[in-house]
Amino acid sequence: MKNNPKQQVVECFYSWQGKLPDEMHALPLSGSNRIYFRLTDGATTIIGAYNPDVRENKAFIELTRTFMAAGLPVPELLAVSDDEKCYLLTDLGDSPLFSLLPHDQQKTVFDARIMALYKKAITQLTRFQVDAAPRIDFSICYPRHAFDHQSMMWDLNYFKYYFLKTSGIPFDEQLLEDDFQTFTSVLTAAPSDYFMYRDFQSRNIMVVGNEPFFIDYQGGRKGPLAYDMASLLFDAKANIPFHQREELLNYYLDIMEKKVGLQRETFKNTFYAFVLMRILQALGTYGFRGGFERKSLFLTSVPFAYNNLSWLQEHALLPDNLPHLTSLIEKMVKIRPIPGDNEEQQEILPPPDDRLTVRICSFSYKKGMPADNSGNGGGFVFDCRALPNPGREKAYKNLSGKDPEVIHYLRENDEVLRFLESAGKLADQTVKKYLERGFTSLAVCFGCTGGQHRSVFCAEQLAKKLRHIQDIHVVVQHFEEDQWGII
Repeated sequence: MKNNPKQQVVECFYSWQGKLPDEMHALPLSGSNRIYFRLTDGATTIIGAYNPDVRENKAFIELTRTFMAAGLPVPELLAVSDDEKCYLLTDLGDSPLFSLLPHDQQKTVFDARIMALYKKAITQLTRFQVDAAPRIDFSICYPRHAFDHQSMMWDLNYFKYYFLKTSGIPFDEQLLEDDFQTFTSVLTAAPSDYFMYRDFQSRNIMVVGNEPFFIDYQGGRKGPLAYDMASLLFDAKANIPFHQREELLNYYLDIMEKKVGLQRETFKNTFYAFVLMRILQALGTYGFRGGFERKSLFLTSVPFAYNNLSWLQEHALLPDNLPHLTSLIEKMVKIRPIPGDNEEQQEILPPPDDRLTVRICSFSYKKGMPADNSGNGGGFVFDCRALPNPGREKAYKNLSGKDPEVIHYLRENDEVLRFLESAGKLADQTVKKYLERGFTSLAVCFGCTGGQHRSVFCAEQLAKKLRHIQDIHVVVQHFEEDQWGII
């Protein structure tokens, strides 16, 4: 039963209340790998959450306790399981702010009620950012304590590998990398001693009795003020009318002028750079969730993100020192689709097709084997822990299986080559059979102790081998990439 999320949530409830819930049903899956349930206890409903990623849970739990102590409107934490894989929360209902928006392409303004809710949410945001920050132990934040240079590069590379490379838009990797370095130097210059919610958008704002409550802040960390407002105002499918974005931005600035003495013009000088950063991060997510995980709902956000890029370009708000990135944005805007036009959307980011997709991943056994989100349930898991471990040697400790030094180290070992040859033969044989039978998904996973060296090397080498086979789509994912900061 240990791997049964429902059973584990029930056990957490039983430990809390000393009895079983009256009713229980799973809530629809979202973009994350967390699984939520609604449990009924008499006339009361609560939310049970299961997530095997304990570090992420610890971040959410500790932030929730901090926000509750600060009197911020977040769900009350009712109970946590001993292994910290499950927790129980008060139920905030089923009305995110997003569900109240008009979602009408002909609608040119949000009505007074919607604007009032946004302003209430912004007022509370300033409390998260400023009032709560001194109370937070940022060392518990996940996956990193701050939105610093490394965090930014992770997001930019997410955009590069999971959106640009799958969109077929040609780019010069070195020139783009140069622009990324310049871009992050601009962003890291902004004051960053505040709490950055990270995913402050309309789906994470629950409306209860006409008041906003807030969820999904487990990715929060120390960071600049501008990012959260960029997330809220340029939330792709919320599609806030542009003139009302300006009204809401000024409302925020009015509060922050009084609260921290914020200089409006100084803030605005970098605000749209953070808007661009958020759009690129979101496009990377749409590419990964939509194209690789086959959650096609994410692809419907792509046209709205393109509209936001177009607006930045038309108003000369793109940074002027990023020549290659700017040229790529110009190409993207030229093929901008109309929101809701599925045929055009496919030209930007091809949704999953009928070809065989081979998903090759690396992971850490400390975190557990990754779930197969394709629905196919087939494939291989290869254990690399018996292979020589470069991570034990000081020269390779801070490198990954993509670095030339580690690649050379592992290629020089006959044991590693025999292991790869065997894995490659099995995968090659299965791919050919799957092609004959018209299957569309195959997973091949490599695990090692930390998910950084051996498993990454093997995943990359197999991907290189299989990419020579016609009529298949090869996708590589390194589940521990956030820990070593490459791709």
